[in-house]
Parts: sequence; structure tokens; C-alpha cells
Amino acid sequence: MRLKGCDVIMEVLCEQGVNTVFGYPGGQVLNIYDSLYRYKDRIHHVLTAHEQGASHAADGYSRASGKVGVCIATSGPGATNLITGLATAKADSIPVVAITGNVPMELIGTDSFQEVDAIGLSIPVTKHSFLVKSVETLADILREAFRVAKSGRPGPVLVDIPKNVQIEEVEFENRPAVEKTEEPEPSMELLSKAVELINKSERPLIFCGGGVINGNCSEFIEPIAEKADAFVSFSMMGLSAMDCDSPRHLGMNGMHGRYAATKVFTRADVVIAAGVRFSERATGNKMKFAPGAKIIHLDIDPAEQGKNIDAFLQIAGNLKSSLKYILDNIDEKKHEAWSDEVNKFKTEEAAGAKKSECMMPWDVIRTVNKKAGPDTNIATDVGQHQMWVAQYYKFKKPRTHFTSGGLGTMGYGMGASIGASLANKKRTVLFTGDGSFGMNLNELATAVVEKLPITVVILNNKRLGMIRQWQSLFFEKRFMATVPDRKTDFVKLADAFGAKGFRAFNVDELERALDEAFSVNTPCVIECIVPEEENVLPMVPPNGSVENIILS
Repeated sequence: MRLKGCDVIMEVLCEQGVNTVFGYPGGQVLNIYDSLYRYKDRIHHVLTAHEQGASHAADGYSRASGKVGVCIATSGPGATNLITGLATAKADSIPVVAITGNVPMELIGTDSFQEVDAIGLSIPVTKHSFLVKSVETLADILREAFRVAKSGRPGPVLVDIPKNVQIEEVEFENRPAVEKTEEPEPSMELLSKAVELINKSERPLIFCGGGVINGNCSEFIEPIAEKADAFVSFSMMGLSAMDCDSPRHLGMNGMHGRYAATKVFTRADVVIAAGVRFSERATGNKMKFAPGAKIIHLDIDPAEQGKNIDAFLQIAGNLKSSLKYILDNIDEKKHEAWSDEVNKFKTEEAAGAKKSECMMPWDVIRTVNKKAGPDTNIATDVGQHQMWVAQYYKFKKPRTHFTSGGLGTMGYGMGASIGASLANKKRTVLFTGDGSFGMNLNELATAVVEKLPITVVILNNKRLGMIRQWQSLFFEKRFMATVPDRKTDFVKLADAFGAKGFRAFNVDELERALDEAFSVNTPCVIECIVPEEENVLPMVPPNGSVENIILS
């Protein structure tokens, strides 16, 4: 059949199984939007308040569903507004396809209205970027974009489509959805050595990262821990890979990790690092990280091998295959002395728990946790609240935790909540701070229009809390630009957007607000008033180690 380029885009989206896209119209995508009108019975378009919100929504949609998220923006400012969201997805290995319009090919390079070099801008923050120069190549380039986005280590791909390509006609034939490129299998020789190391270990530890979730192999982590009698520490991106109620689950390690989860690295003799990239936030001073351990690094991306940590065994390849081989071949072990040592760390951690008569940030998180079901989507923005969620929220299932781990994007959470809620039709809670929420609160309007069951929980300490914390600890309390002194009334703001607003000064008020918010299938905002000067602890100082850990 003969189709215009804009209709080819729709047909390829449909053949790839896309039924939801996020975007904002503009001059150079009007033909695409005209086509969306004709395909509206097959593709639901979500009009966001800003293109950055569209890119974060596509990201959240992907994290919740395991599919490729799709966003659309016009040329110029539309394309530039996507960049932060694409960088966020790149840092966390999230498959997204971003479609941008551009001026006609004959005008590219003439500085015409709303022209920008989308390819040049996007190359550093995407897996790949395509400029479609002719309608004859359009369908295959779009298909290739989906293949690249979801193959190997996933990531975002941008497809820039000039206006003339959208208008011109071409002969089109539907094809099956593209499959992921077959992933290389890990070295059996190296895996055999890994099994030998684990079997000889007396103090085994698993370090679980986001690659385990992206690779859909979470189900192997707890059985390996059980069989090897190991404990499991997590990067922030890997937190939901295992039921936190397991006695082997130690929580997040690193700069703001749990005490026991960080301390065990000083004593482990073998670390099975699965789908992690050894970020400095997780390791601290790399020269002092896991000093007595032989590290087995399992990852789909060979570029991560030896990049940050020179592991004893560097095993690149399909992560599911690696974990399955280890599970099938390791011996069943019992390490009573190791269990006693780790339980001692847990006891020390529990003894340091703080109590207060006022509502503390962790009281808010635990109260939401008590009211929310195990399938609830939990999103965060970036800052102190993000770390408290990582420390205190009890995740039980994969793909229930949505946060910007690698880039640390304030304002990520509202768009991600919208995408996640639309992807799996589940109730969603966004934990945010008064600073982060101010970045992209305009997307509350999108949630209201879409009638999504999103509850926004604002931990309002009237501070840019994490920056204030660093100024307090490392800059002799020279507080600069961390007290916004804003007069925003979040309850009235929620009402103005068409959502329901609540304010809670204590746990009883929070529980009543949550009961009401969870009883409706519309957006709600709950402002929680928490102390202004509370720090996220423990904290390992920058380039420090457990020896320098700040506990109080």
C-alpha cells in the first residue's frame, strides 16, 4: 500500500506493539499529529504539559512495562526539551524511542525558524540517533530504532524526521515486530571459575544492580543467595529485584545506604556483582571498596568491565544465562560464622534508629508503605526524600520502583508516575520534595486529564534538603540558595489543577489523607510537613569509605 511518511510512522508503531505515546505538537510534527488523529483508535496519545514530561513519561512507561516507551516532539525547543529526559533514560539504561520533527531537508543548515541540530545535541545522551533523509528509508530506520533501544544494554534512541519526509509517499509493507539482537553468551570457562570461587567462599555477598531488572532475571537472586548462604546488597536501581522481607536482603549500600548493606563489603571474601556499574555513589573510595573480596562482575555491557572496578573475573554476556549457570552449578553451603557477623551489623544498625515525637520523613514513608499494596508503583524525584525511600520503603516486586539513579534528575517523578500508571494501570505513589515537585509540577495537569490514580506525597521541609545537608556537613553551614522561602500552598495548588489536596502534620492526619486518596481513582496531593534540618544518614562522605561513615 502507498502511504505518506507520517502514516508510515503510525504503521511501524502499531507493528512494534506501541499503543501509547507521549508528546506535544508543534509546527514540524503537524503531519504526524494529523496521522495520530486518524490512528487514535489504535494509539493513545497523551498530551503532556511539557516535552520533558513526555520523555520522563515514556521512561516510566518503559520501566513499568518492560517495553519501549515512545515520545514525540517538534523541532527546535521541542527537541531540546527532550534532552534531559533522554539523558535520564541513558544513565539508567531505559529503552525509549524519541521521534522529533525537523524542518524540510532543503532548509537544514539555514537557521530557519525552530531549526536545531537534534542529532548533534542528542548523540551524547542516546544509544544512537538517526536523521531520516528520505521517505524510502523511514520504516526501516524506525524499526532499527526499536531494535537498538531494547537490545543488549537498553537505552534511548532518537529519530529525527524532516517535514518533507513526513509528507512524501512511499510503498509500505507491514512486518512483524523487530526482535532484540541475540545477546552474546557469557564465557563458560569464566563462569566455571566463578562457581569455583563461590564454592570456596566463606563470606559470599551478592551486589545486585538495575541490570538484573532490565535483564528480567530477578528471580535468580534470592535462590542463589539461599544456595550459597550469601547476603544481598543493592544499588539504588536494583532495590526492587528481591523481596525486602527476605532475611538475606540488606538494602541499598553506598553513600546513603543502610549501615549493614555497606559494612558487609568490608568483610566479604567474594562479591557476585550482577548488573551494576560500580558508581562512585555505591563504592565510595574505589581503592578501599571490598578490600578483601574477589569480585565477579556479571554484566551485559563489556564496556562496563574494568571501567570503574578491576574485578577478579570480568564476565560479559547475557545476564540471565550467567545467573542461571551459577545457580545450577554452585554447591549448597552454610556459613554460620558469616551469618552471625552480618546479623551483628544488622543489630548495630537497629540500635542506631532515631525516634522523635514529630512526624519524621521515614514515618511518612513507612505509613505509605503500610497502606499501599505490594503492586503499587513507587516513584521518586531526586534529593533527600529519594534516599529515605531507598532506605525505608519495603519493595517486594520488580518494576515497582521508578527513580533517576544515574543522572539524578529533579523533576523526573511526575512524568515517570504518569507513564508507569498508564503502563500497568496500577495505583502510583510519587514521593517528592518541595524543591523537586516545583521543577515539573505542571504535569499534575496531565495526570488530572488522564484521570490517573496517582498520589503525590510531598515531604516539605522548606529546604533544598540534600544541598543544605552538604552545606551543613562540608561547607561549615554557609547556607546559600537552599532556603527557597516560597509561599506555595500545595493544597490550593492541587485544587487549582483539579486534583484533591491534603496537608498532614502528623501520622494520624497522614493516614486519614491516604485512606481518602487511595479510595479514589484520581490524582491527589498530600503535603507532609517534616522537620527542616533533618539529614539523610548514614552518609559516607565523597571519596570516603566505611571508615569515615557519618552516623549522627
